[in-house]
Amino acid sequence: MVSKALDDLIELLDLESIEVNIFRGQSPREDRQRVFGGQVAGQALVAAGRTVSEDRAVHSLHAYFIRPGDPSIPLLYEVERIRDGRSFSTRRVLAIQHGKPIFNLSASFQIAEDGLEHQLEAPEVPDPMTLPGFEETMAPWAEVMGDWYTRPRPFDIRYVLPPTMAKQLQPRAPQQRIWLRADGDLPDTPLLHACLFAYASDMTLLDSTLLPHQLSWMDQRIFAASLDHAMWFHRAGRADNWFLYDMVSPTTQHSRGLAQGSMYDESGRLLLSVAQEGLIRVRGH
Repeated sequence: MVSKALDDLIELLDLESIEVNIFRGQSPREDRQRVFGGQVAGQALVAAGRTVSEDRAVHSLHAYFIRPGDPSIPLLYEVERIRDGRSFSTRRVLAIQHGKPIFNLSASFQIAEDGLEHQLEAPEVPDPMTLPGFEETMAPWAEVMGDWYTRPRPFDIRYVLPPTMAKQLQPRAPQQRIWLRADGDLPDTPLLHACLFAYASDMTLLDSTLLPHQLSWMDQRIFAASLDHAMWFHRAGRADNWFLYDMVSPTTQHSRGLAQGSMYDESGRLLLSVAQEGLIRVRGH
């Protein structure tokens, strides 16, 4: 069974084909000032993937957030077929609103190949089912969060480490860890799972940039926006199974914060690596 929130997200990722290499996407009917970056990345990856043969799976993407997305109007995705080789296919996708580009993505797809394998070990963390759910974790800040606290979510989120709102007497290490799982059973469609991982990769990633400074996104002094985003898909995984998102921020400087993430499945396999830099301005700082 699929939750209503997840079903709505899958519908958002099911782009309308309006011409060869041109697709149209919608945004959820929510009170947001701008489109969620993970949504644009996921939709752009759908557009790219629909122009690639099914024997190839995405292995990397690199993207720039150029302008804020307007959630009140559709998004137009134009796909450029850069190259189709024997092993790799490369696509470039431009997201357009109001006649201007708001997002640019390059993605590469590869046929399945055998080769050398190694990975860093997954961190030791509690089992996700032993951790409280989102509402229980965030209950102390429910009033401050308002509608953001009660709105349905397409992913079940379990915090391994306290959220940014749980400010401590001392600054925390720039690290966040959460378990995630799409809230429902999904079909065996690799592109759908890859796009859901892309959507989830933008969730909480920049939290790690605030932790050393005892700040949270609830602080009205903060203005933040994603600047660029990169992902590497190492192994096939399912977004409807639990996966651990281990995030760390190596540095913040010049009003920018860098965050890196690794996604592991429950068996400890490294599924994806993520990197994002975000604009972080603190008023009065």
